[in-house]
Amino acid sequence: MKKTFYSNGKLLITGEYTVLDGATALALPTKMGQYLEVEETGDNGWLTWISLDADGTEWYRDKLPFAGIIGNRQHWGSPEADTLIGILHHAHVANTDILKNAKGFTVTTRLTFPRHWGLGSSSTLINNIAQWFGIDAFQLLNNSFGGSGYDIACAQNDTAILYRLENGNPVVTPIEFHPAFTNTIYFVYLNRKQNSRQAIAAYREQRNEIAPVISQIDILTDALINANDVASFAFVIEQHEDVMSVLLRTPTVKETWFPDLTGAVKSLGAWGGDFVMAAAESDPTNYFRQKGFGVVVPYKEMIL
Repeated sequence: MKKTFYSNGKLLITGEYTVLDGATALALPTKMGQYLEVEETGDNGWLTWISLDADGTEWYRDKLPFAGIIGNRQHWGSPEADTLIGILHHAHVANTDILKNAKGFTVTTRLTFPRHWGLGSSSTLINNIAQWFGIDAFQLLNNSFGGSGYDIACAQNDTAILYRLENGNPVVTPIEFHPAFTNTIYFVYLNRKQNSRQAIAAYREQRNEIAPVISQIDILTDALINANDVASFAFVIEQHEDVMSVLLRTPTVKETWFPDLTGAVKSLGAWGGDFVMAAAESDPTNYFRQKGFGVVVPYKEMIL
């Protein structure tokens, strides 16, 4: 008998980095995500793992022993295997029944977005494994990758959310967010993958300057949600970029890549990588393509 689980991808619209310190962030689940299919087998004590990209390409396959997962025996042969063993080990610690009561498994994961896009290949995996083991996905995240958890909240919700940490605990508030001007919002893939852990470490170096920024981000998140037109939306985006630019001591993405764009551009997640959000009254697709950025996704095609 096969069991299938699914989790939404994510985009963090406001509160990048500062969400780690209690800022209220706006996050949006994407129409694309990841499936995980589990089939019990008679392969005594072994788990066969197959990972498929959005185009059906198999990008990872391995056979892992239950004993290695239970004992958290990493250095198995590849970074992917070590990461997977670590996640499955913590899932097993939270619920020992899954591996104890089965002879073997074949697990197949399938992304519905290209895995390099940065829409949450790790968070959707963790949430799917948590569903399979019947455990808390936020706790599994904390025990494995770490992070604020907004991506797990997106994986679990089909609407926009406000997300914040209160005493280290996630507070998730689903909201209605359907701006009338979504036809002016686009997501542009920079194809410059950022290391989230390194980015967070660099942010932490500015710790003494973070506290005053939290309230500013809260105000800007609220303003963005309540923007009535694209001009107001773009103005808030630019304010948010300016605040974070000062904090991170890093030029904004518009200053770096798109200074001549008629419109606003905002970094999403780790500055300088993956997707950015653009707001422009005239379709900027050709502008971005001429700059060498060929993946431009309209809001309605990206956001759930």
